[in-house]
Amino acid sequence: MNFVAAWPLSQRMALAAVLGVVAALGLAPLSLWGATVAALLAVPALFLAAPGWRQAGWTGWAFATGYFGHALIWIVEPFLVDAARHGWMAPFALVLMAGGLALFWAVAFALAARPGLGPFRRVTLLVLTLGLMELARGYVFTGFPWAGLAQIWVGTDMALLLAWIGPNGLAVMTLAATMIPGAGLARGLRGRALLSCALPPLALGLAVLAADAARVPVESSGKVVRLVQPNAPQHQKWDPDWYPIFLERQIRYTAADTPPDLVVWSESALPYWLEEAGPVLEQIAAAARGAPVLLGANRAEGPRIYNALAMIGPGGRVEATYDKHHLVPFGEYVPLGDLLEQFGIAGFAARSGRGFSAGPGPETLPIPGIGAALPLICYEAVFPRYARGPDGRPRLLVQVTNDAWFGTWAGPYQHLAQARMRAIEQGLPMVRVANTGISAMIDPQGRITAALPLGQEGYVDADLPRALPPTLYGRTGDLPWLLLLLVLLAGAVRIQGRALRPNSD
Repeated sequence: MNFVAAWPLSQRMALAAVLGVVAALGLAPLSLWGATVAALLAVPALFLAAPGWRQAGWTGWAFATGYFGHALIWIVEPFLVDAARHGWMAPFALVLMAGGLALFWAVAFALAARPGLGPFRRVTLLVLTLGLMELARGYVFTGFPWAGLAQIWVGTDMALLLAWIGPNGLAVMTLAATMIPGAGLARGLRGRALLSCALPPLALGLAVLAADAARVPVESSGKVVRLVQPNAPQHQKWDPDWYPIFLERQIRYTAADTPPDLVVWSESALPYWLEEAGPVLEQIAAAARGAPVLLGANRAEGPRIYNALAMIGPGGRVEATYDKHHLVPFGEYVPLGDLLEQFGIAGFAARSGRGFSAGPGPETLPIPGIGAALPLICYEAVFPRYARGPDGRPRLLVQVTNDAWFGTWAGPYQHLAQARMRAIEQGLPMVRVANTGISAMIDPQGRITAALPLGQEGYVDADLPRALPPTLYGRTGDLPWLLLLLVLLAGAVRIQGRALRPNSD
């Protein structure tokens, strides 16, 4: 029996919010995926207790608000860098972000609460609508797929499925493997009836075994990449008294020991405008002793400024640049900025003008002696679609980021987890360099082979793994899952129509 059906909506929403908070324990840094599984098992009881679509929608919204509120607690950190000016915004940002993202789940719950369907069909429909809404969350209003359910599996063999079905496919399978058995428990089923509900988790387990059996060894390329981590706290990073110290630190680490094949600095590591930094770039090139250097820098073209990654060659020449194309709303630019600037609203990361301008899109950089690299600057590594090469498959992925904005709790660890997902999805190694950490070499199966911990200055020389053969998800992307979800939803609607058709016998 579903005992929560007798509870008023307010109590069911409160329980749903608590379950959402518990579900977020599966994300980094705790990575207690069992907590997420347990919470999702309990969700069908609350969903089936809702008598109509309105209460179902409120139930889904409450669960998701608890989930995203806990998962995104780090989002207050950027506002605390200059607490006197921006600190008052922090709680509003968290509440609005969590509540806004929860609307996607509210819509999914409301759409699935269809009359005329039995409990298992309703819960199956909920799995499909949630899968569709989670896919939409990565695209609508520029997208924000952070804290997707597939992230709970990073570091486990389950994550191998990312190479086959991607994060959205793994999220749908996770929902099916938890919510369908949860529906059986909510209905008080026993014996063979309950055993039939175990088919989705069994299918997920068999898929993992198949993916593990298909795993191939990862080989070394024989190339060495130096990851340079300056550990510049955000409140000191742009302080004129401090940034020469951080710059000298990076140059010293670049010049240390035997020269590597490639040196990588973090996002916005250069404290000068790129086009005005000629003498400093010469020092960097001399320290690298012939190795190309990838470093983050800001550059300007007339009134426009860009968050860029530059490749520095011999003599300090800028051999190539990549401009970040997916900017952080309200952080690097302000939507409708021309209007809002009149009221004093500007992006936190903007140091001149109205914020950063977006680059033309993903592109690869040809690195001498290494091959084509696909750069991802900070936030861009959150989006699976940007890890696919626009002009052929790259040799490696390179993420440079400034996670000092994210504080020292959940944010940097969740960002790292998503970088590991991108490597698995594409079967490519990823070089990840973060200002304050965590910098890491990630192999094509998502394993960290070398790293610098959070909050520590230093460098590490890491062997660059070879790329694996192209993955299924790397070739297809999200389109097959979108089409499959739409077909299944269309079938569910047709079944519902038959269920509601008057009996003509």
